[in-house]
Amino acid sequence: MRKAFICPTKYVQGEDELYNLGYFVTTFGKSALLIAHADDVARVGAQLKATAAKFGVTFVSSAFGGECSREEIARLQKLSEERNCDCIIGLGGGKAIDTAKCVAKGESLIIVPTIAATDAPTSHSAVLYTPDGAFDDYAYFKQSPSVVMVDTKVVAAAPTRFLVSGMGDALSTYFEARATHAAFANVNAGLPAGYREGKADPAKSTMTALALAELCYQTLMRDGVKAKEACDAGVVTQAFENIVEANILLSGLGFESGGLAGAHAIHDGLTILEGTHEYYHGEKVAFGTLVQLVLENAPTDEVEEVLSFCVKLGLPVCLADIGVDSITEEELVQVAEKACIPEESIYSMPFPVTVEDVVACIKTADAIGVAYKESICRSDVA
Repeated sequence: MRKAFICPTKYVQGEDELYNLGYFVTTFGKSALLIAHADDVARVGAQLKATAAKFGVTFVSSAFGGECSREEIARLQKLSEERNCDCIIGLGGGKAIDTAKCVAKGESLIIVPTIAATDAPTSHSAVLYTPDGAFDDYAYFKQSPSVVMVDTKVVAAAPTRFLVSGMGDALSTYFEARATHAAFANVNAGLPAGYREGKADPAKSTMTALALAELCYQTLMRDGVKAKEACDAGVVTQAFENIVEANILLSGLGFESGGLAGAHAIHDGLTILEGTHEYYHGEKVAFGTLVQLVLENAPTDEVEEVLSFCVKLGLPVCLADIGVDSITEEELVQVAEKACIPEESIYSMPFPVTVEDVVACIKTADAIGVAYKESICRSDVA
């Protein structure tokens, strides 16, 4: 059996870590193309100026347009060549990070997330969009980023909702990795160049990836609420550090080398509902996780632990929590059909899944979530 595991060359995390960014640039040369939104550059301008002076490096402004499109990637690759940049830095949120991955093409890449809202920073994949923001395609590179650097002081200064959304995304990691492992399904870590043409065999998950995914879940249960409280106060505590690591590193390695399954497929289906568009990726994944647990008939205590965790953090546990106050049977079927298209990760579940199964489990998960929240309200009143 062919197995695969992929990870960044180096991961560093801590308070004021941005002041060391210049050092990592020097491991490639003297200049770096900085791909970041203007607002993110302004947020960390003092750190960038200080580290550039300390290590004698130059950050070349990219005037990033905000969309990870083929046109923007081509423009930035040309700029990097013209300015003889020695490496690429992706600083900020998902679009800037994915654009940097595409510009670097798997070489000399430093990723600096300023929020811990997703597990994308460590991965060797990116999502491409059209210039007007519509989904285009997925891109995969020969390796993960060379360096992932996380300044937890910067992350703590961001709105708490980002951190909580990251926990919603990370919440699915263990359950999806567990399902993928049980199904002997393929994982992204094993995708070689040319995989779409069938030029190489896919790969299965490793014990290492499953163990990291489980540690991710254990860390969320232990430190999630405490980390949210720290972020509310804008401070860095050990619990906060642990959750940032879980959201970015443990979940990143867990999803890419451990596999995706039902929760992310349900998320993808839910995106066709207009009401969900105002909610973050991780918020919708949290509800998708509950649907997956219903789909696999998970033990009651496991479902209740997830429900309790989500409610304490303010993560969605029912459709109304993601902007869907009413839904028709036809709309539910459309959501389920989108979740069950041939290329979706729902087929990494260790049993056959039909559109009818998904419809039933969304309805059931919604009812469970509503009932749980109502029981808490009754307890509070009593």
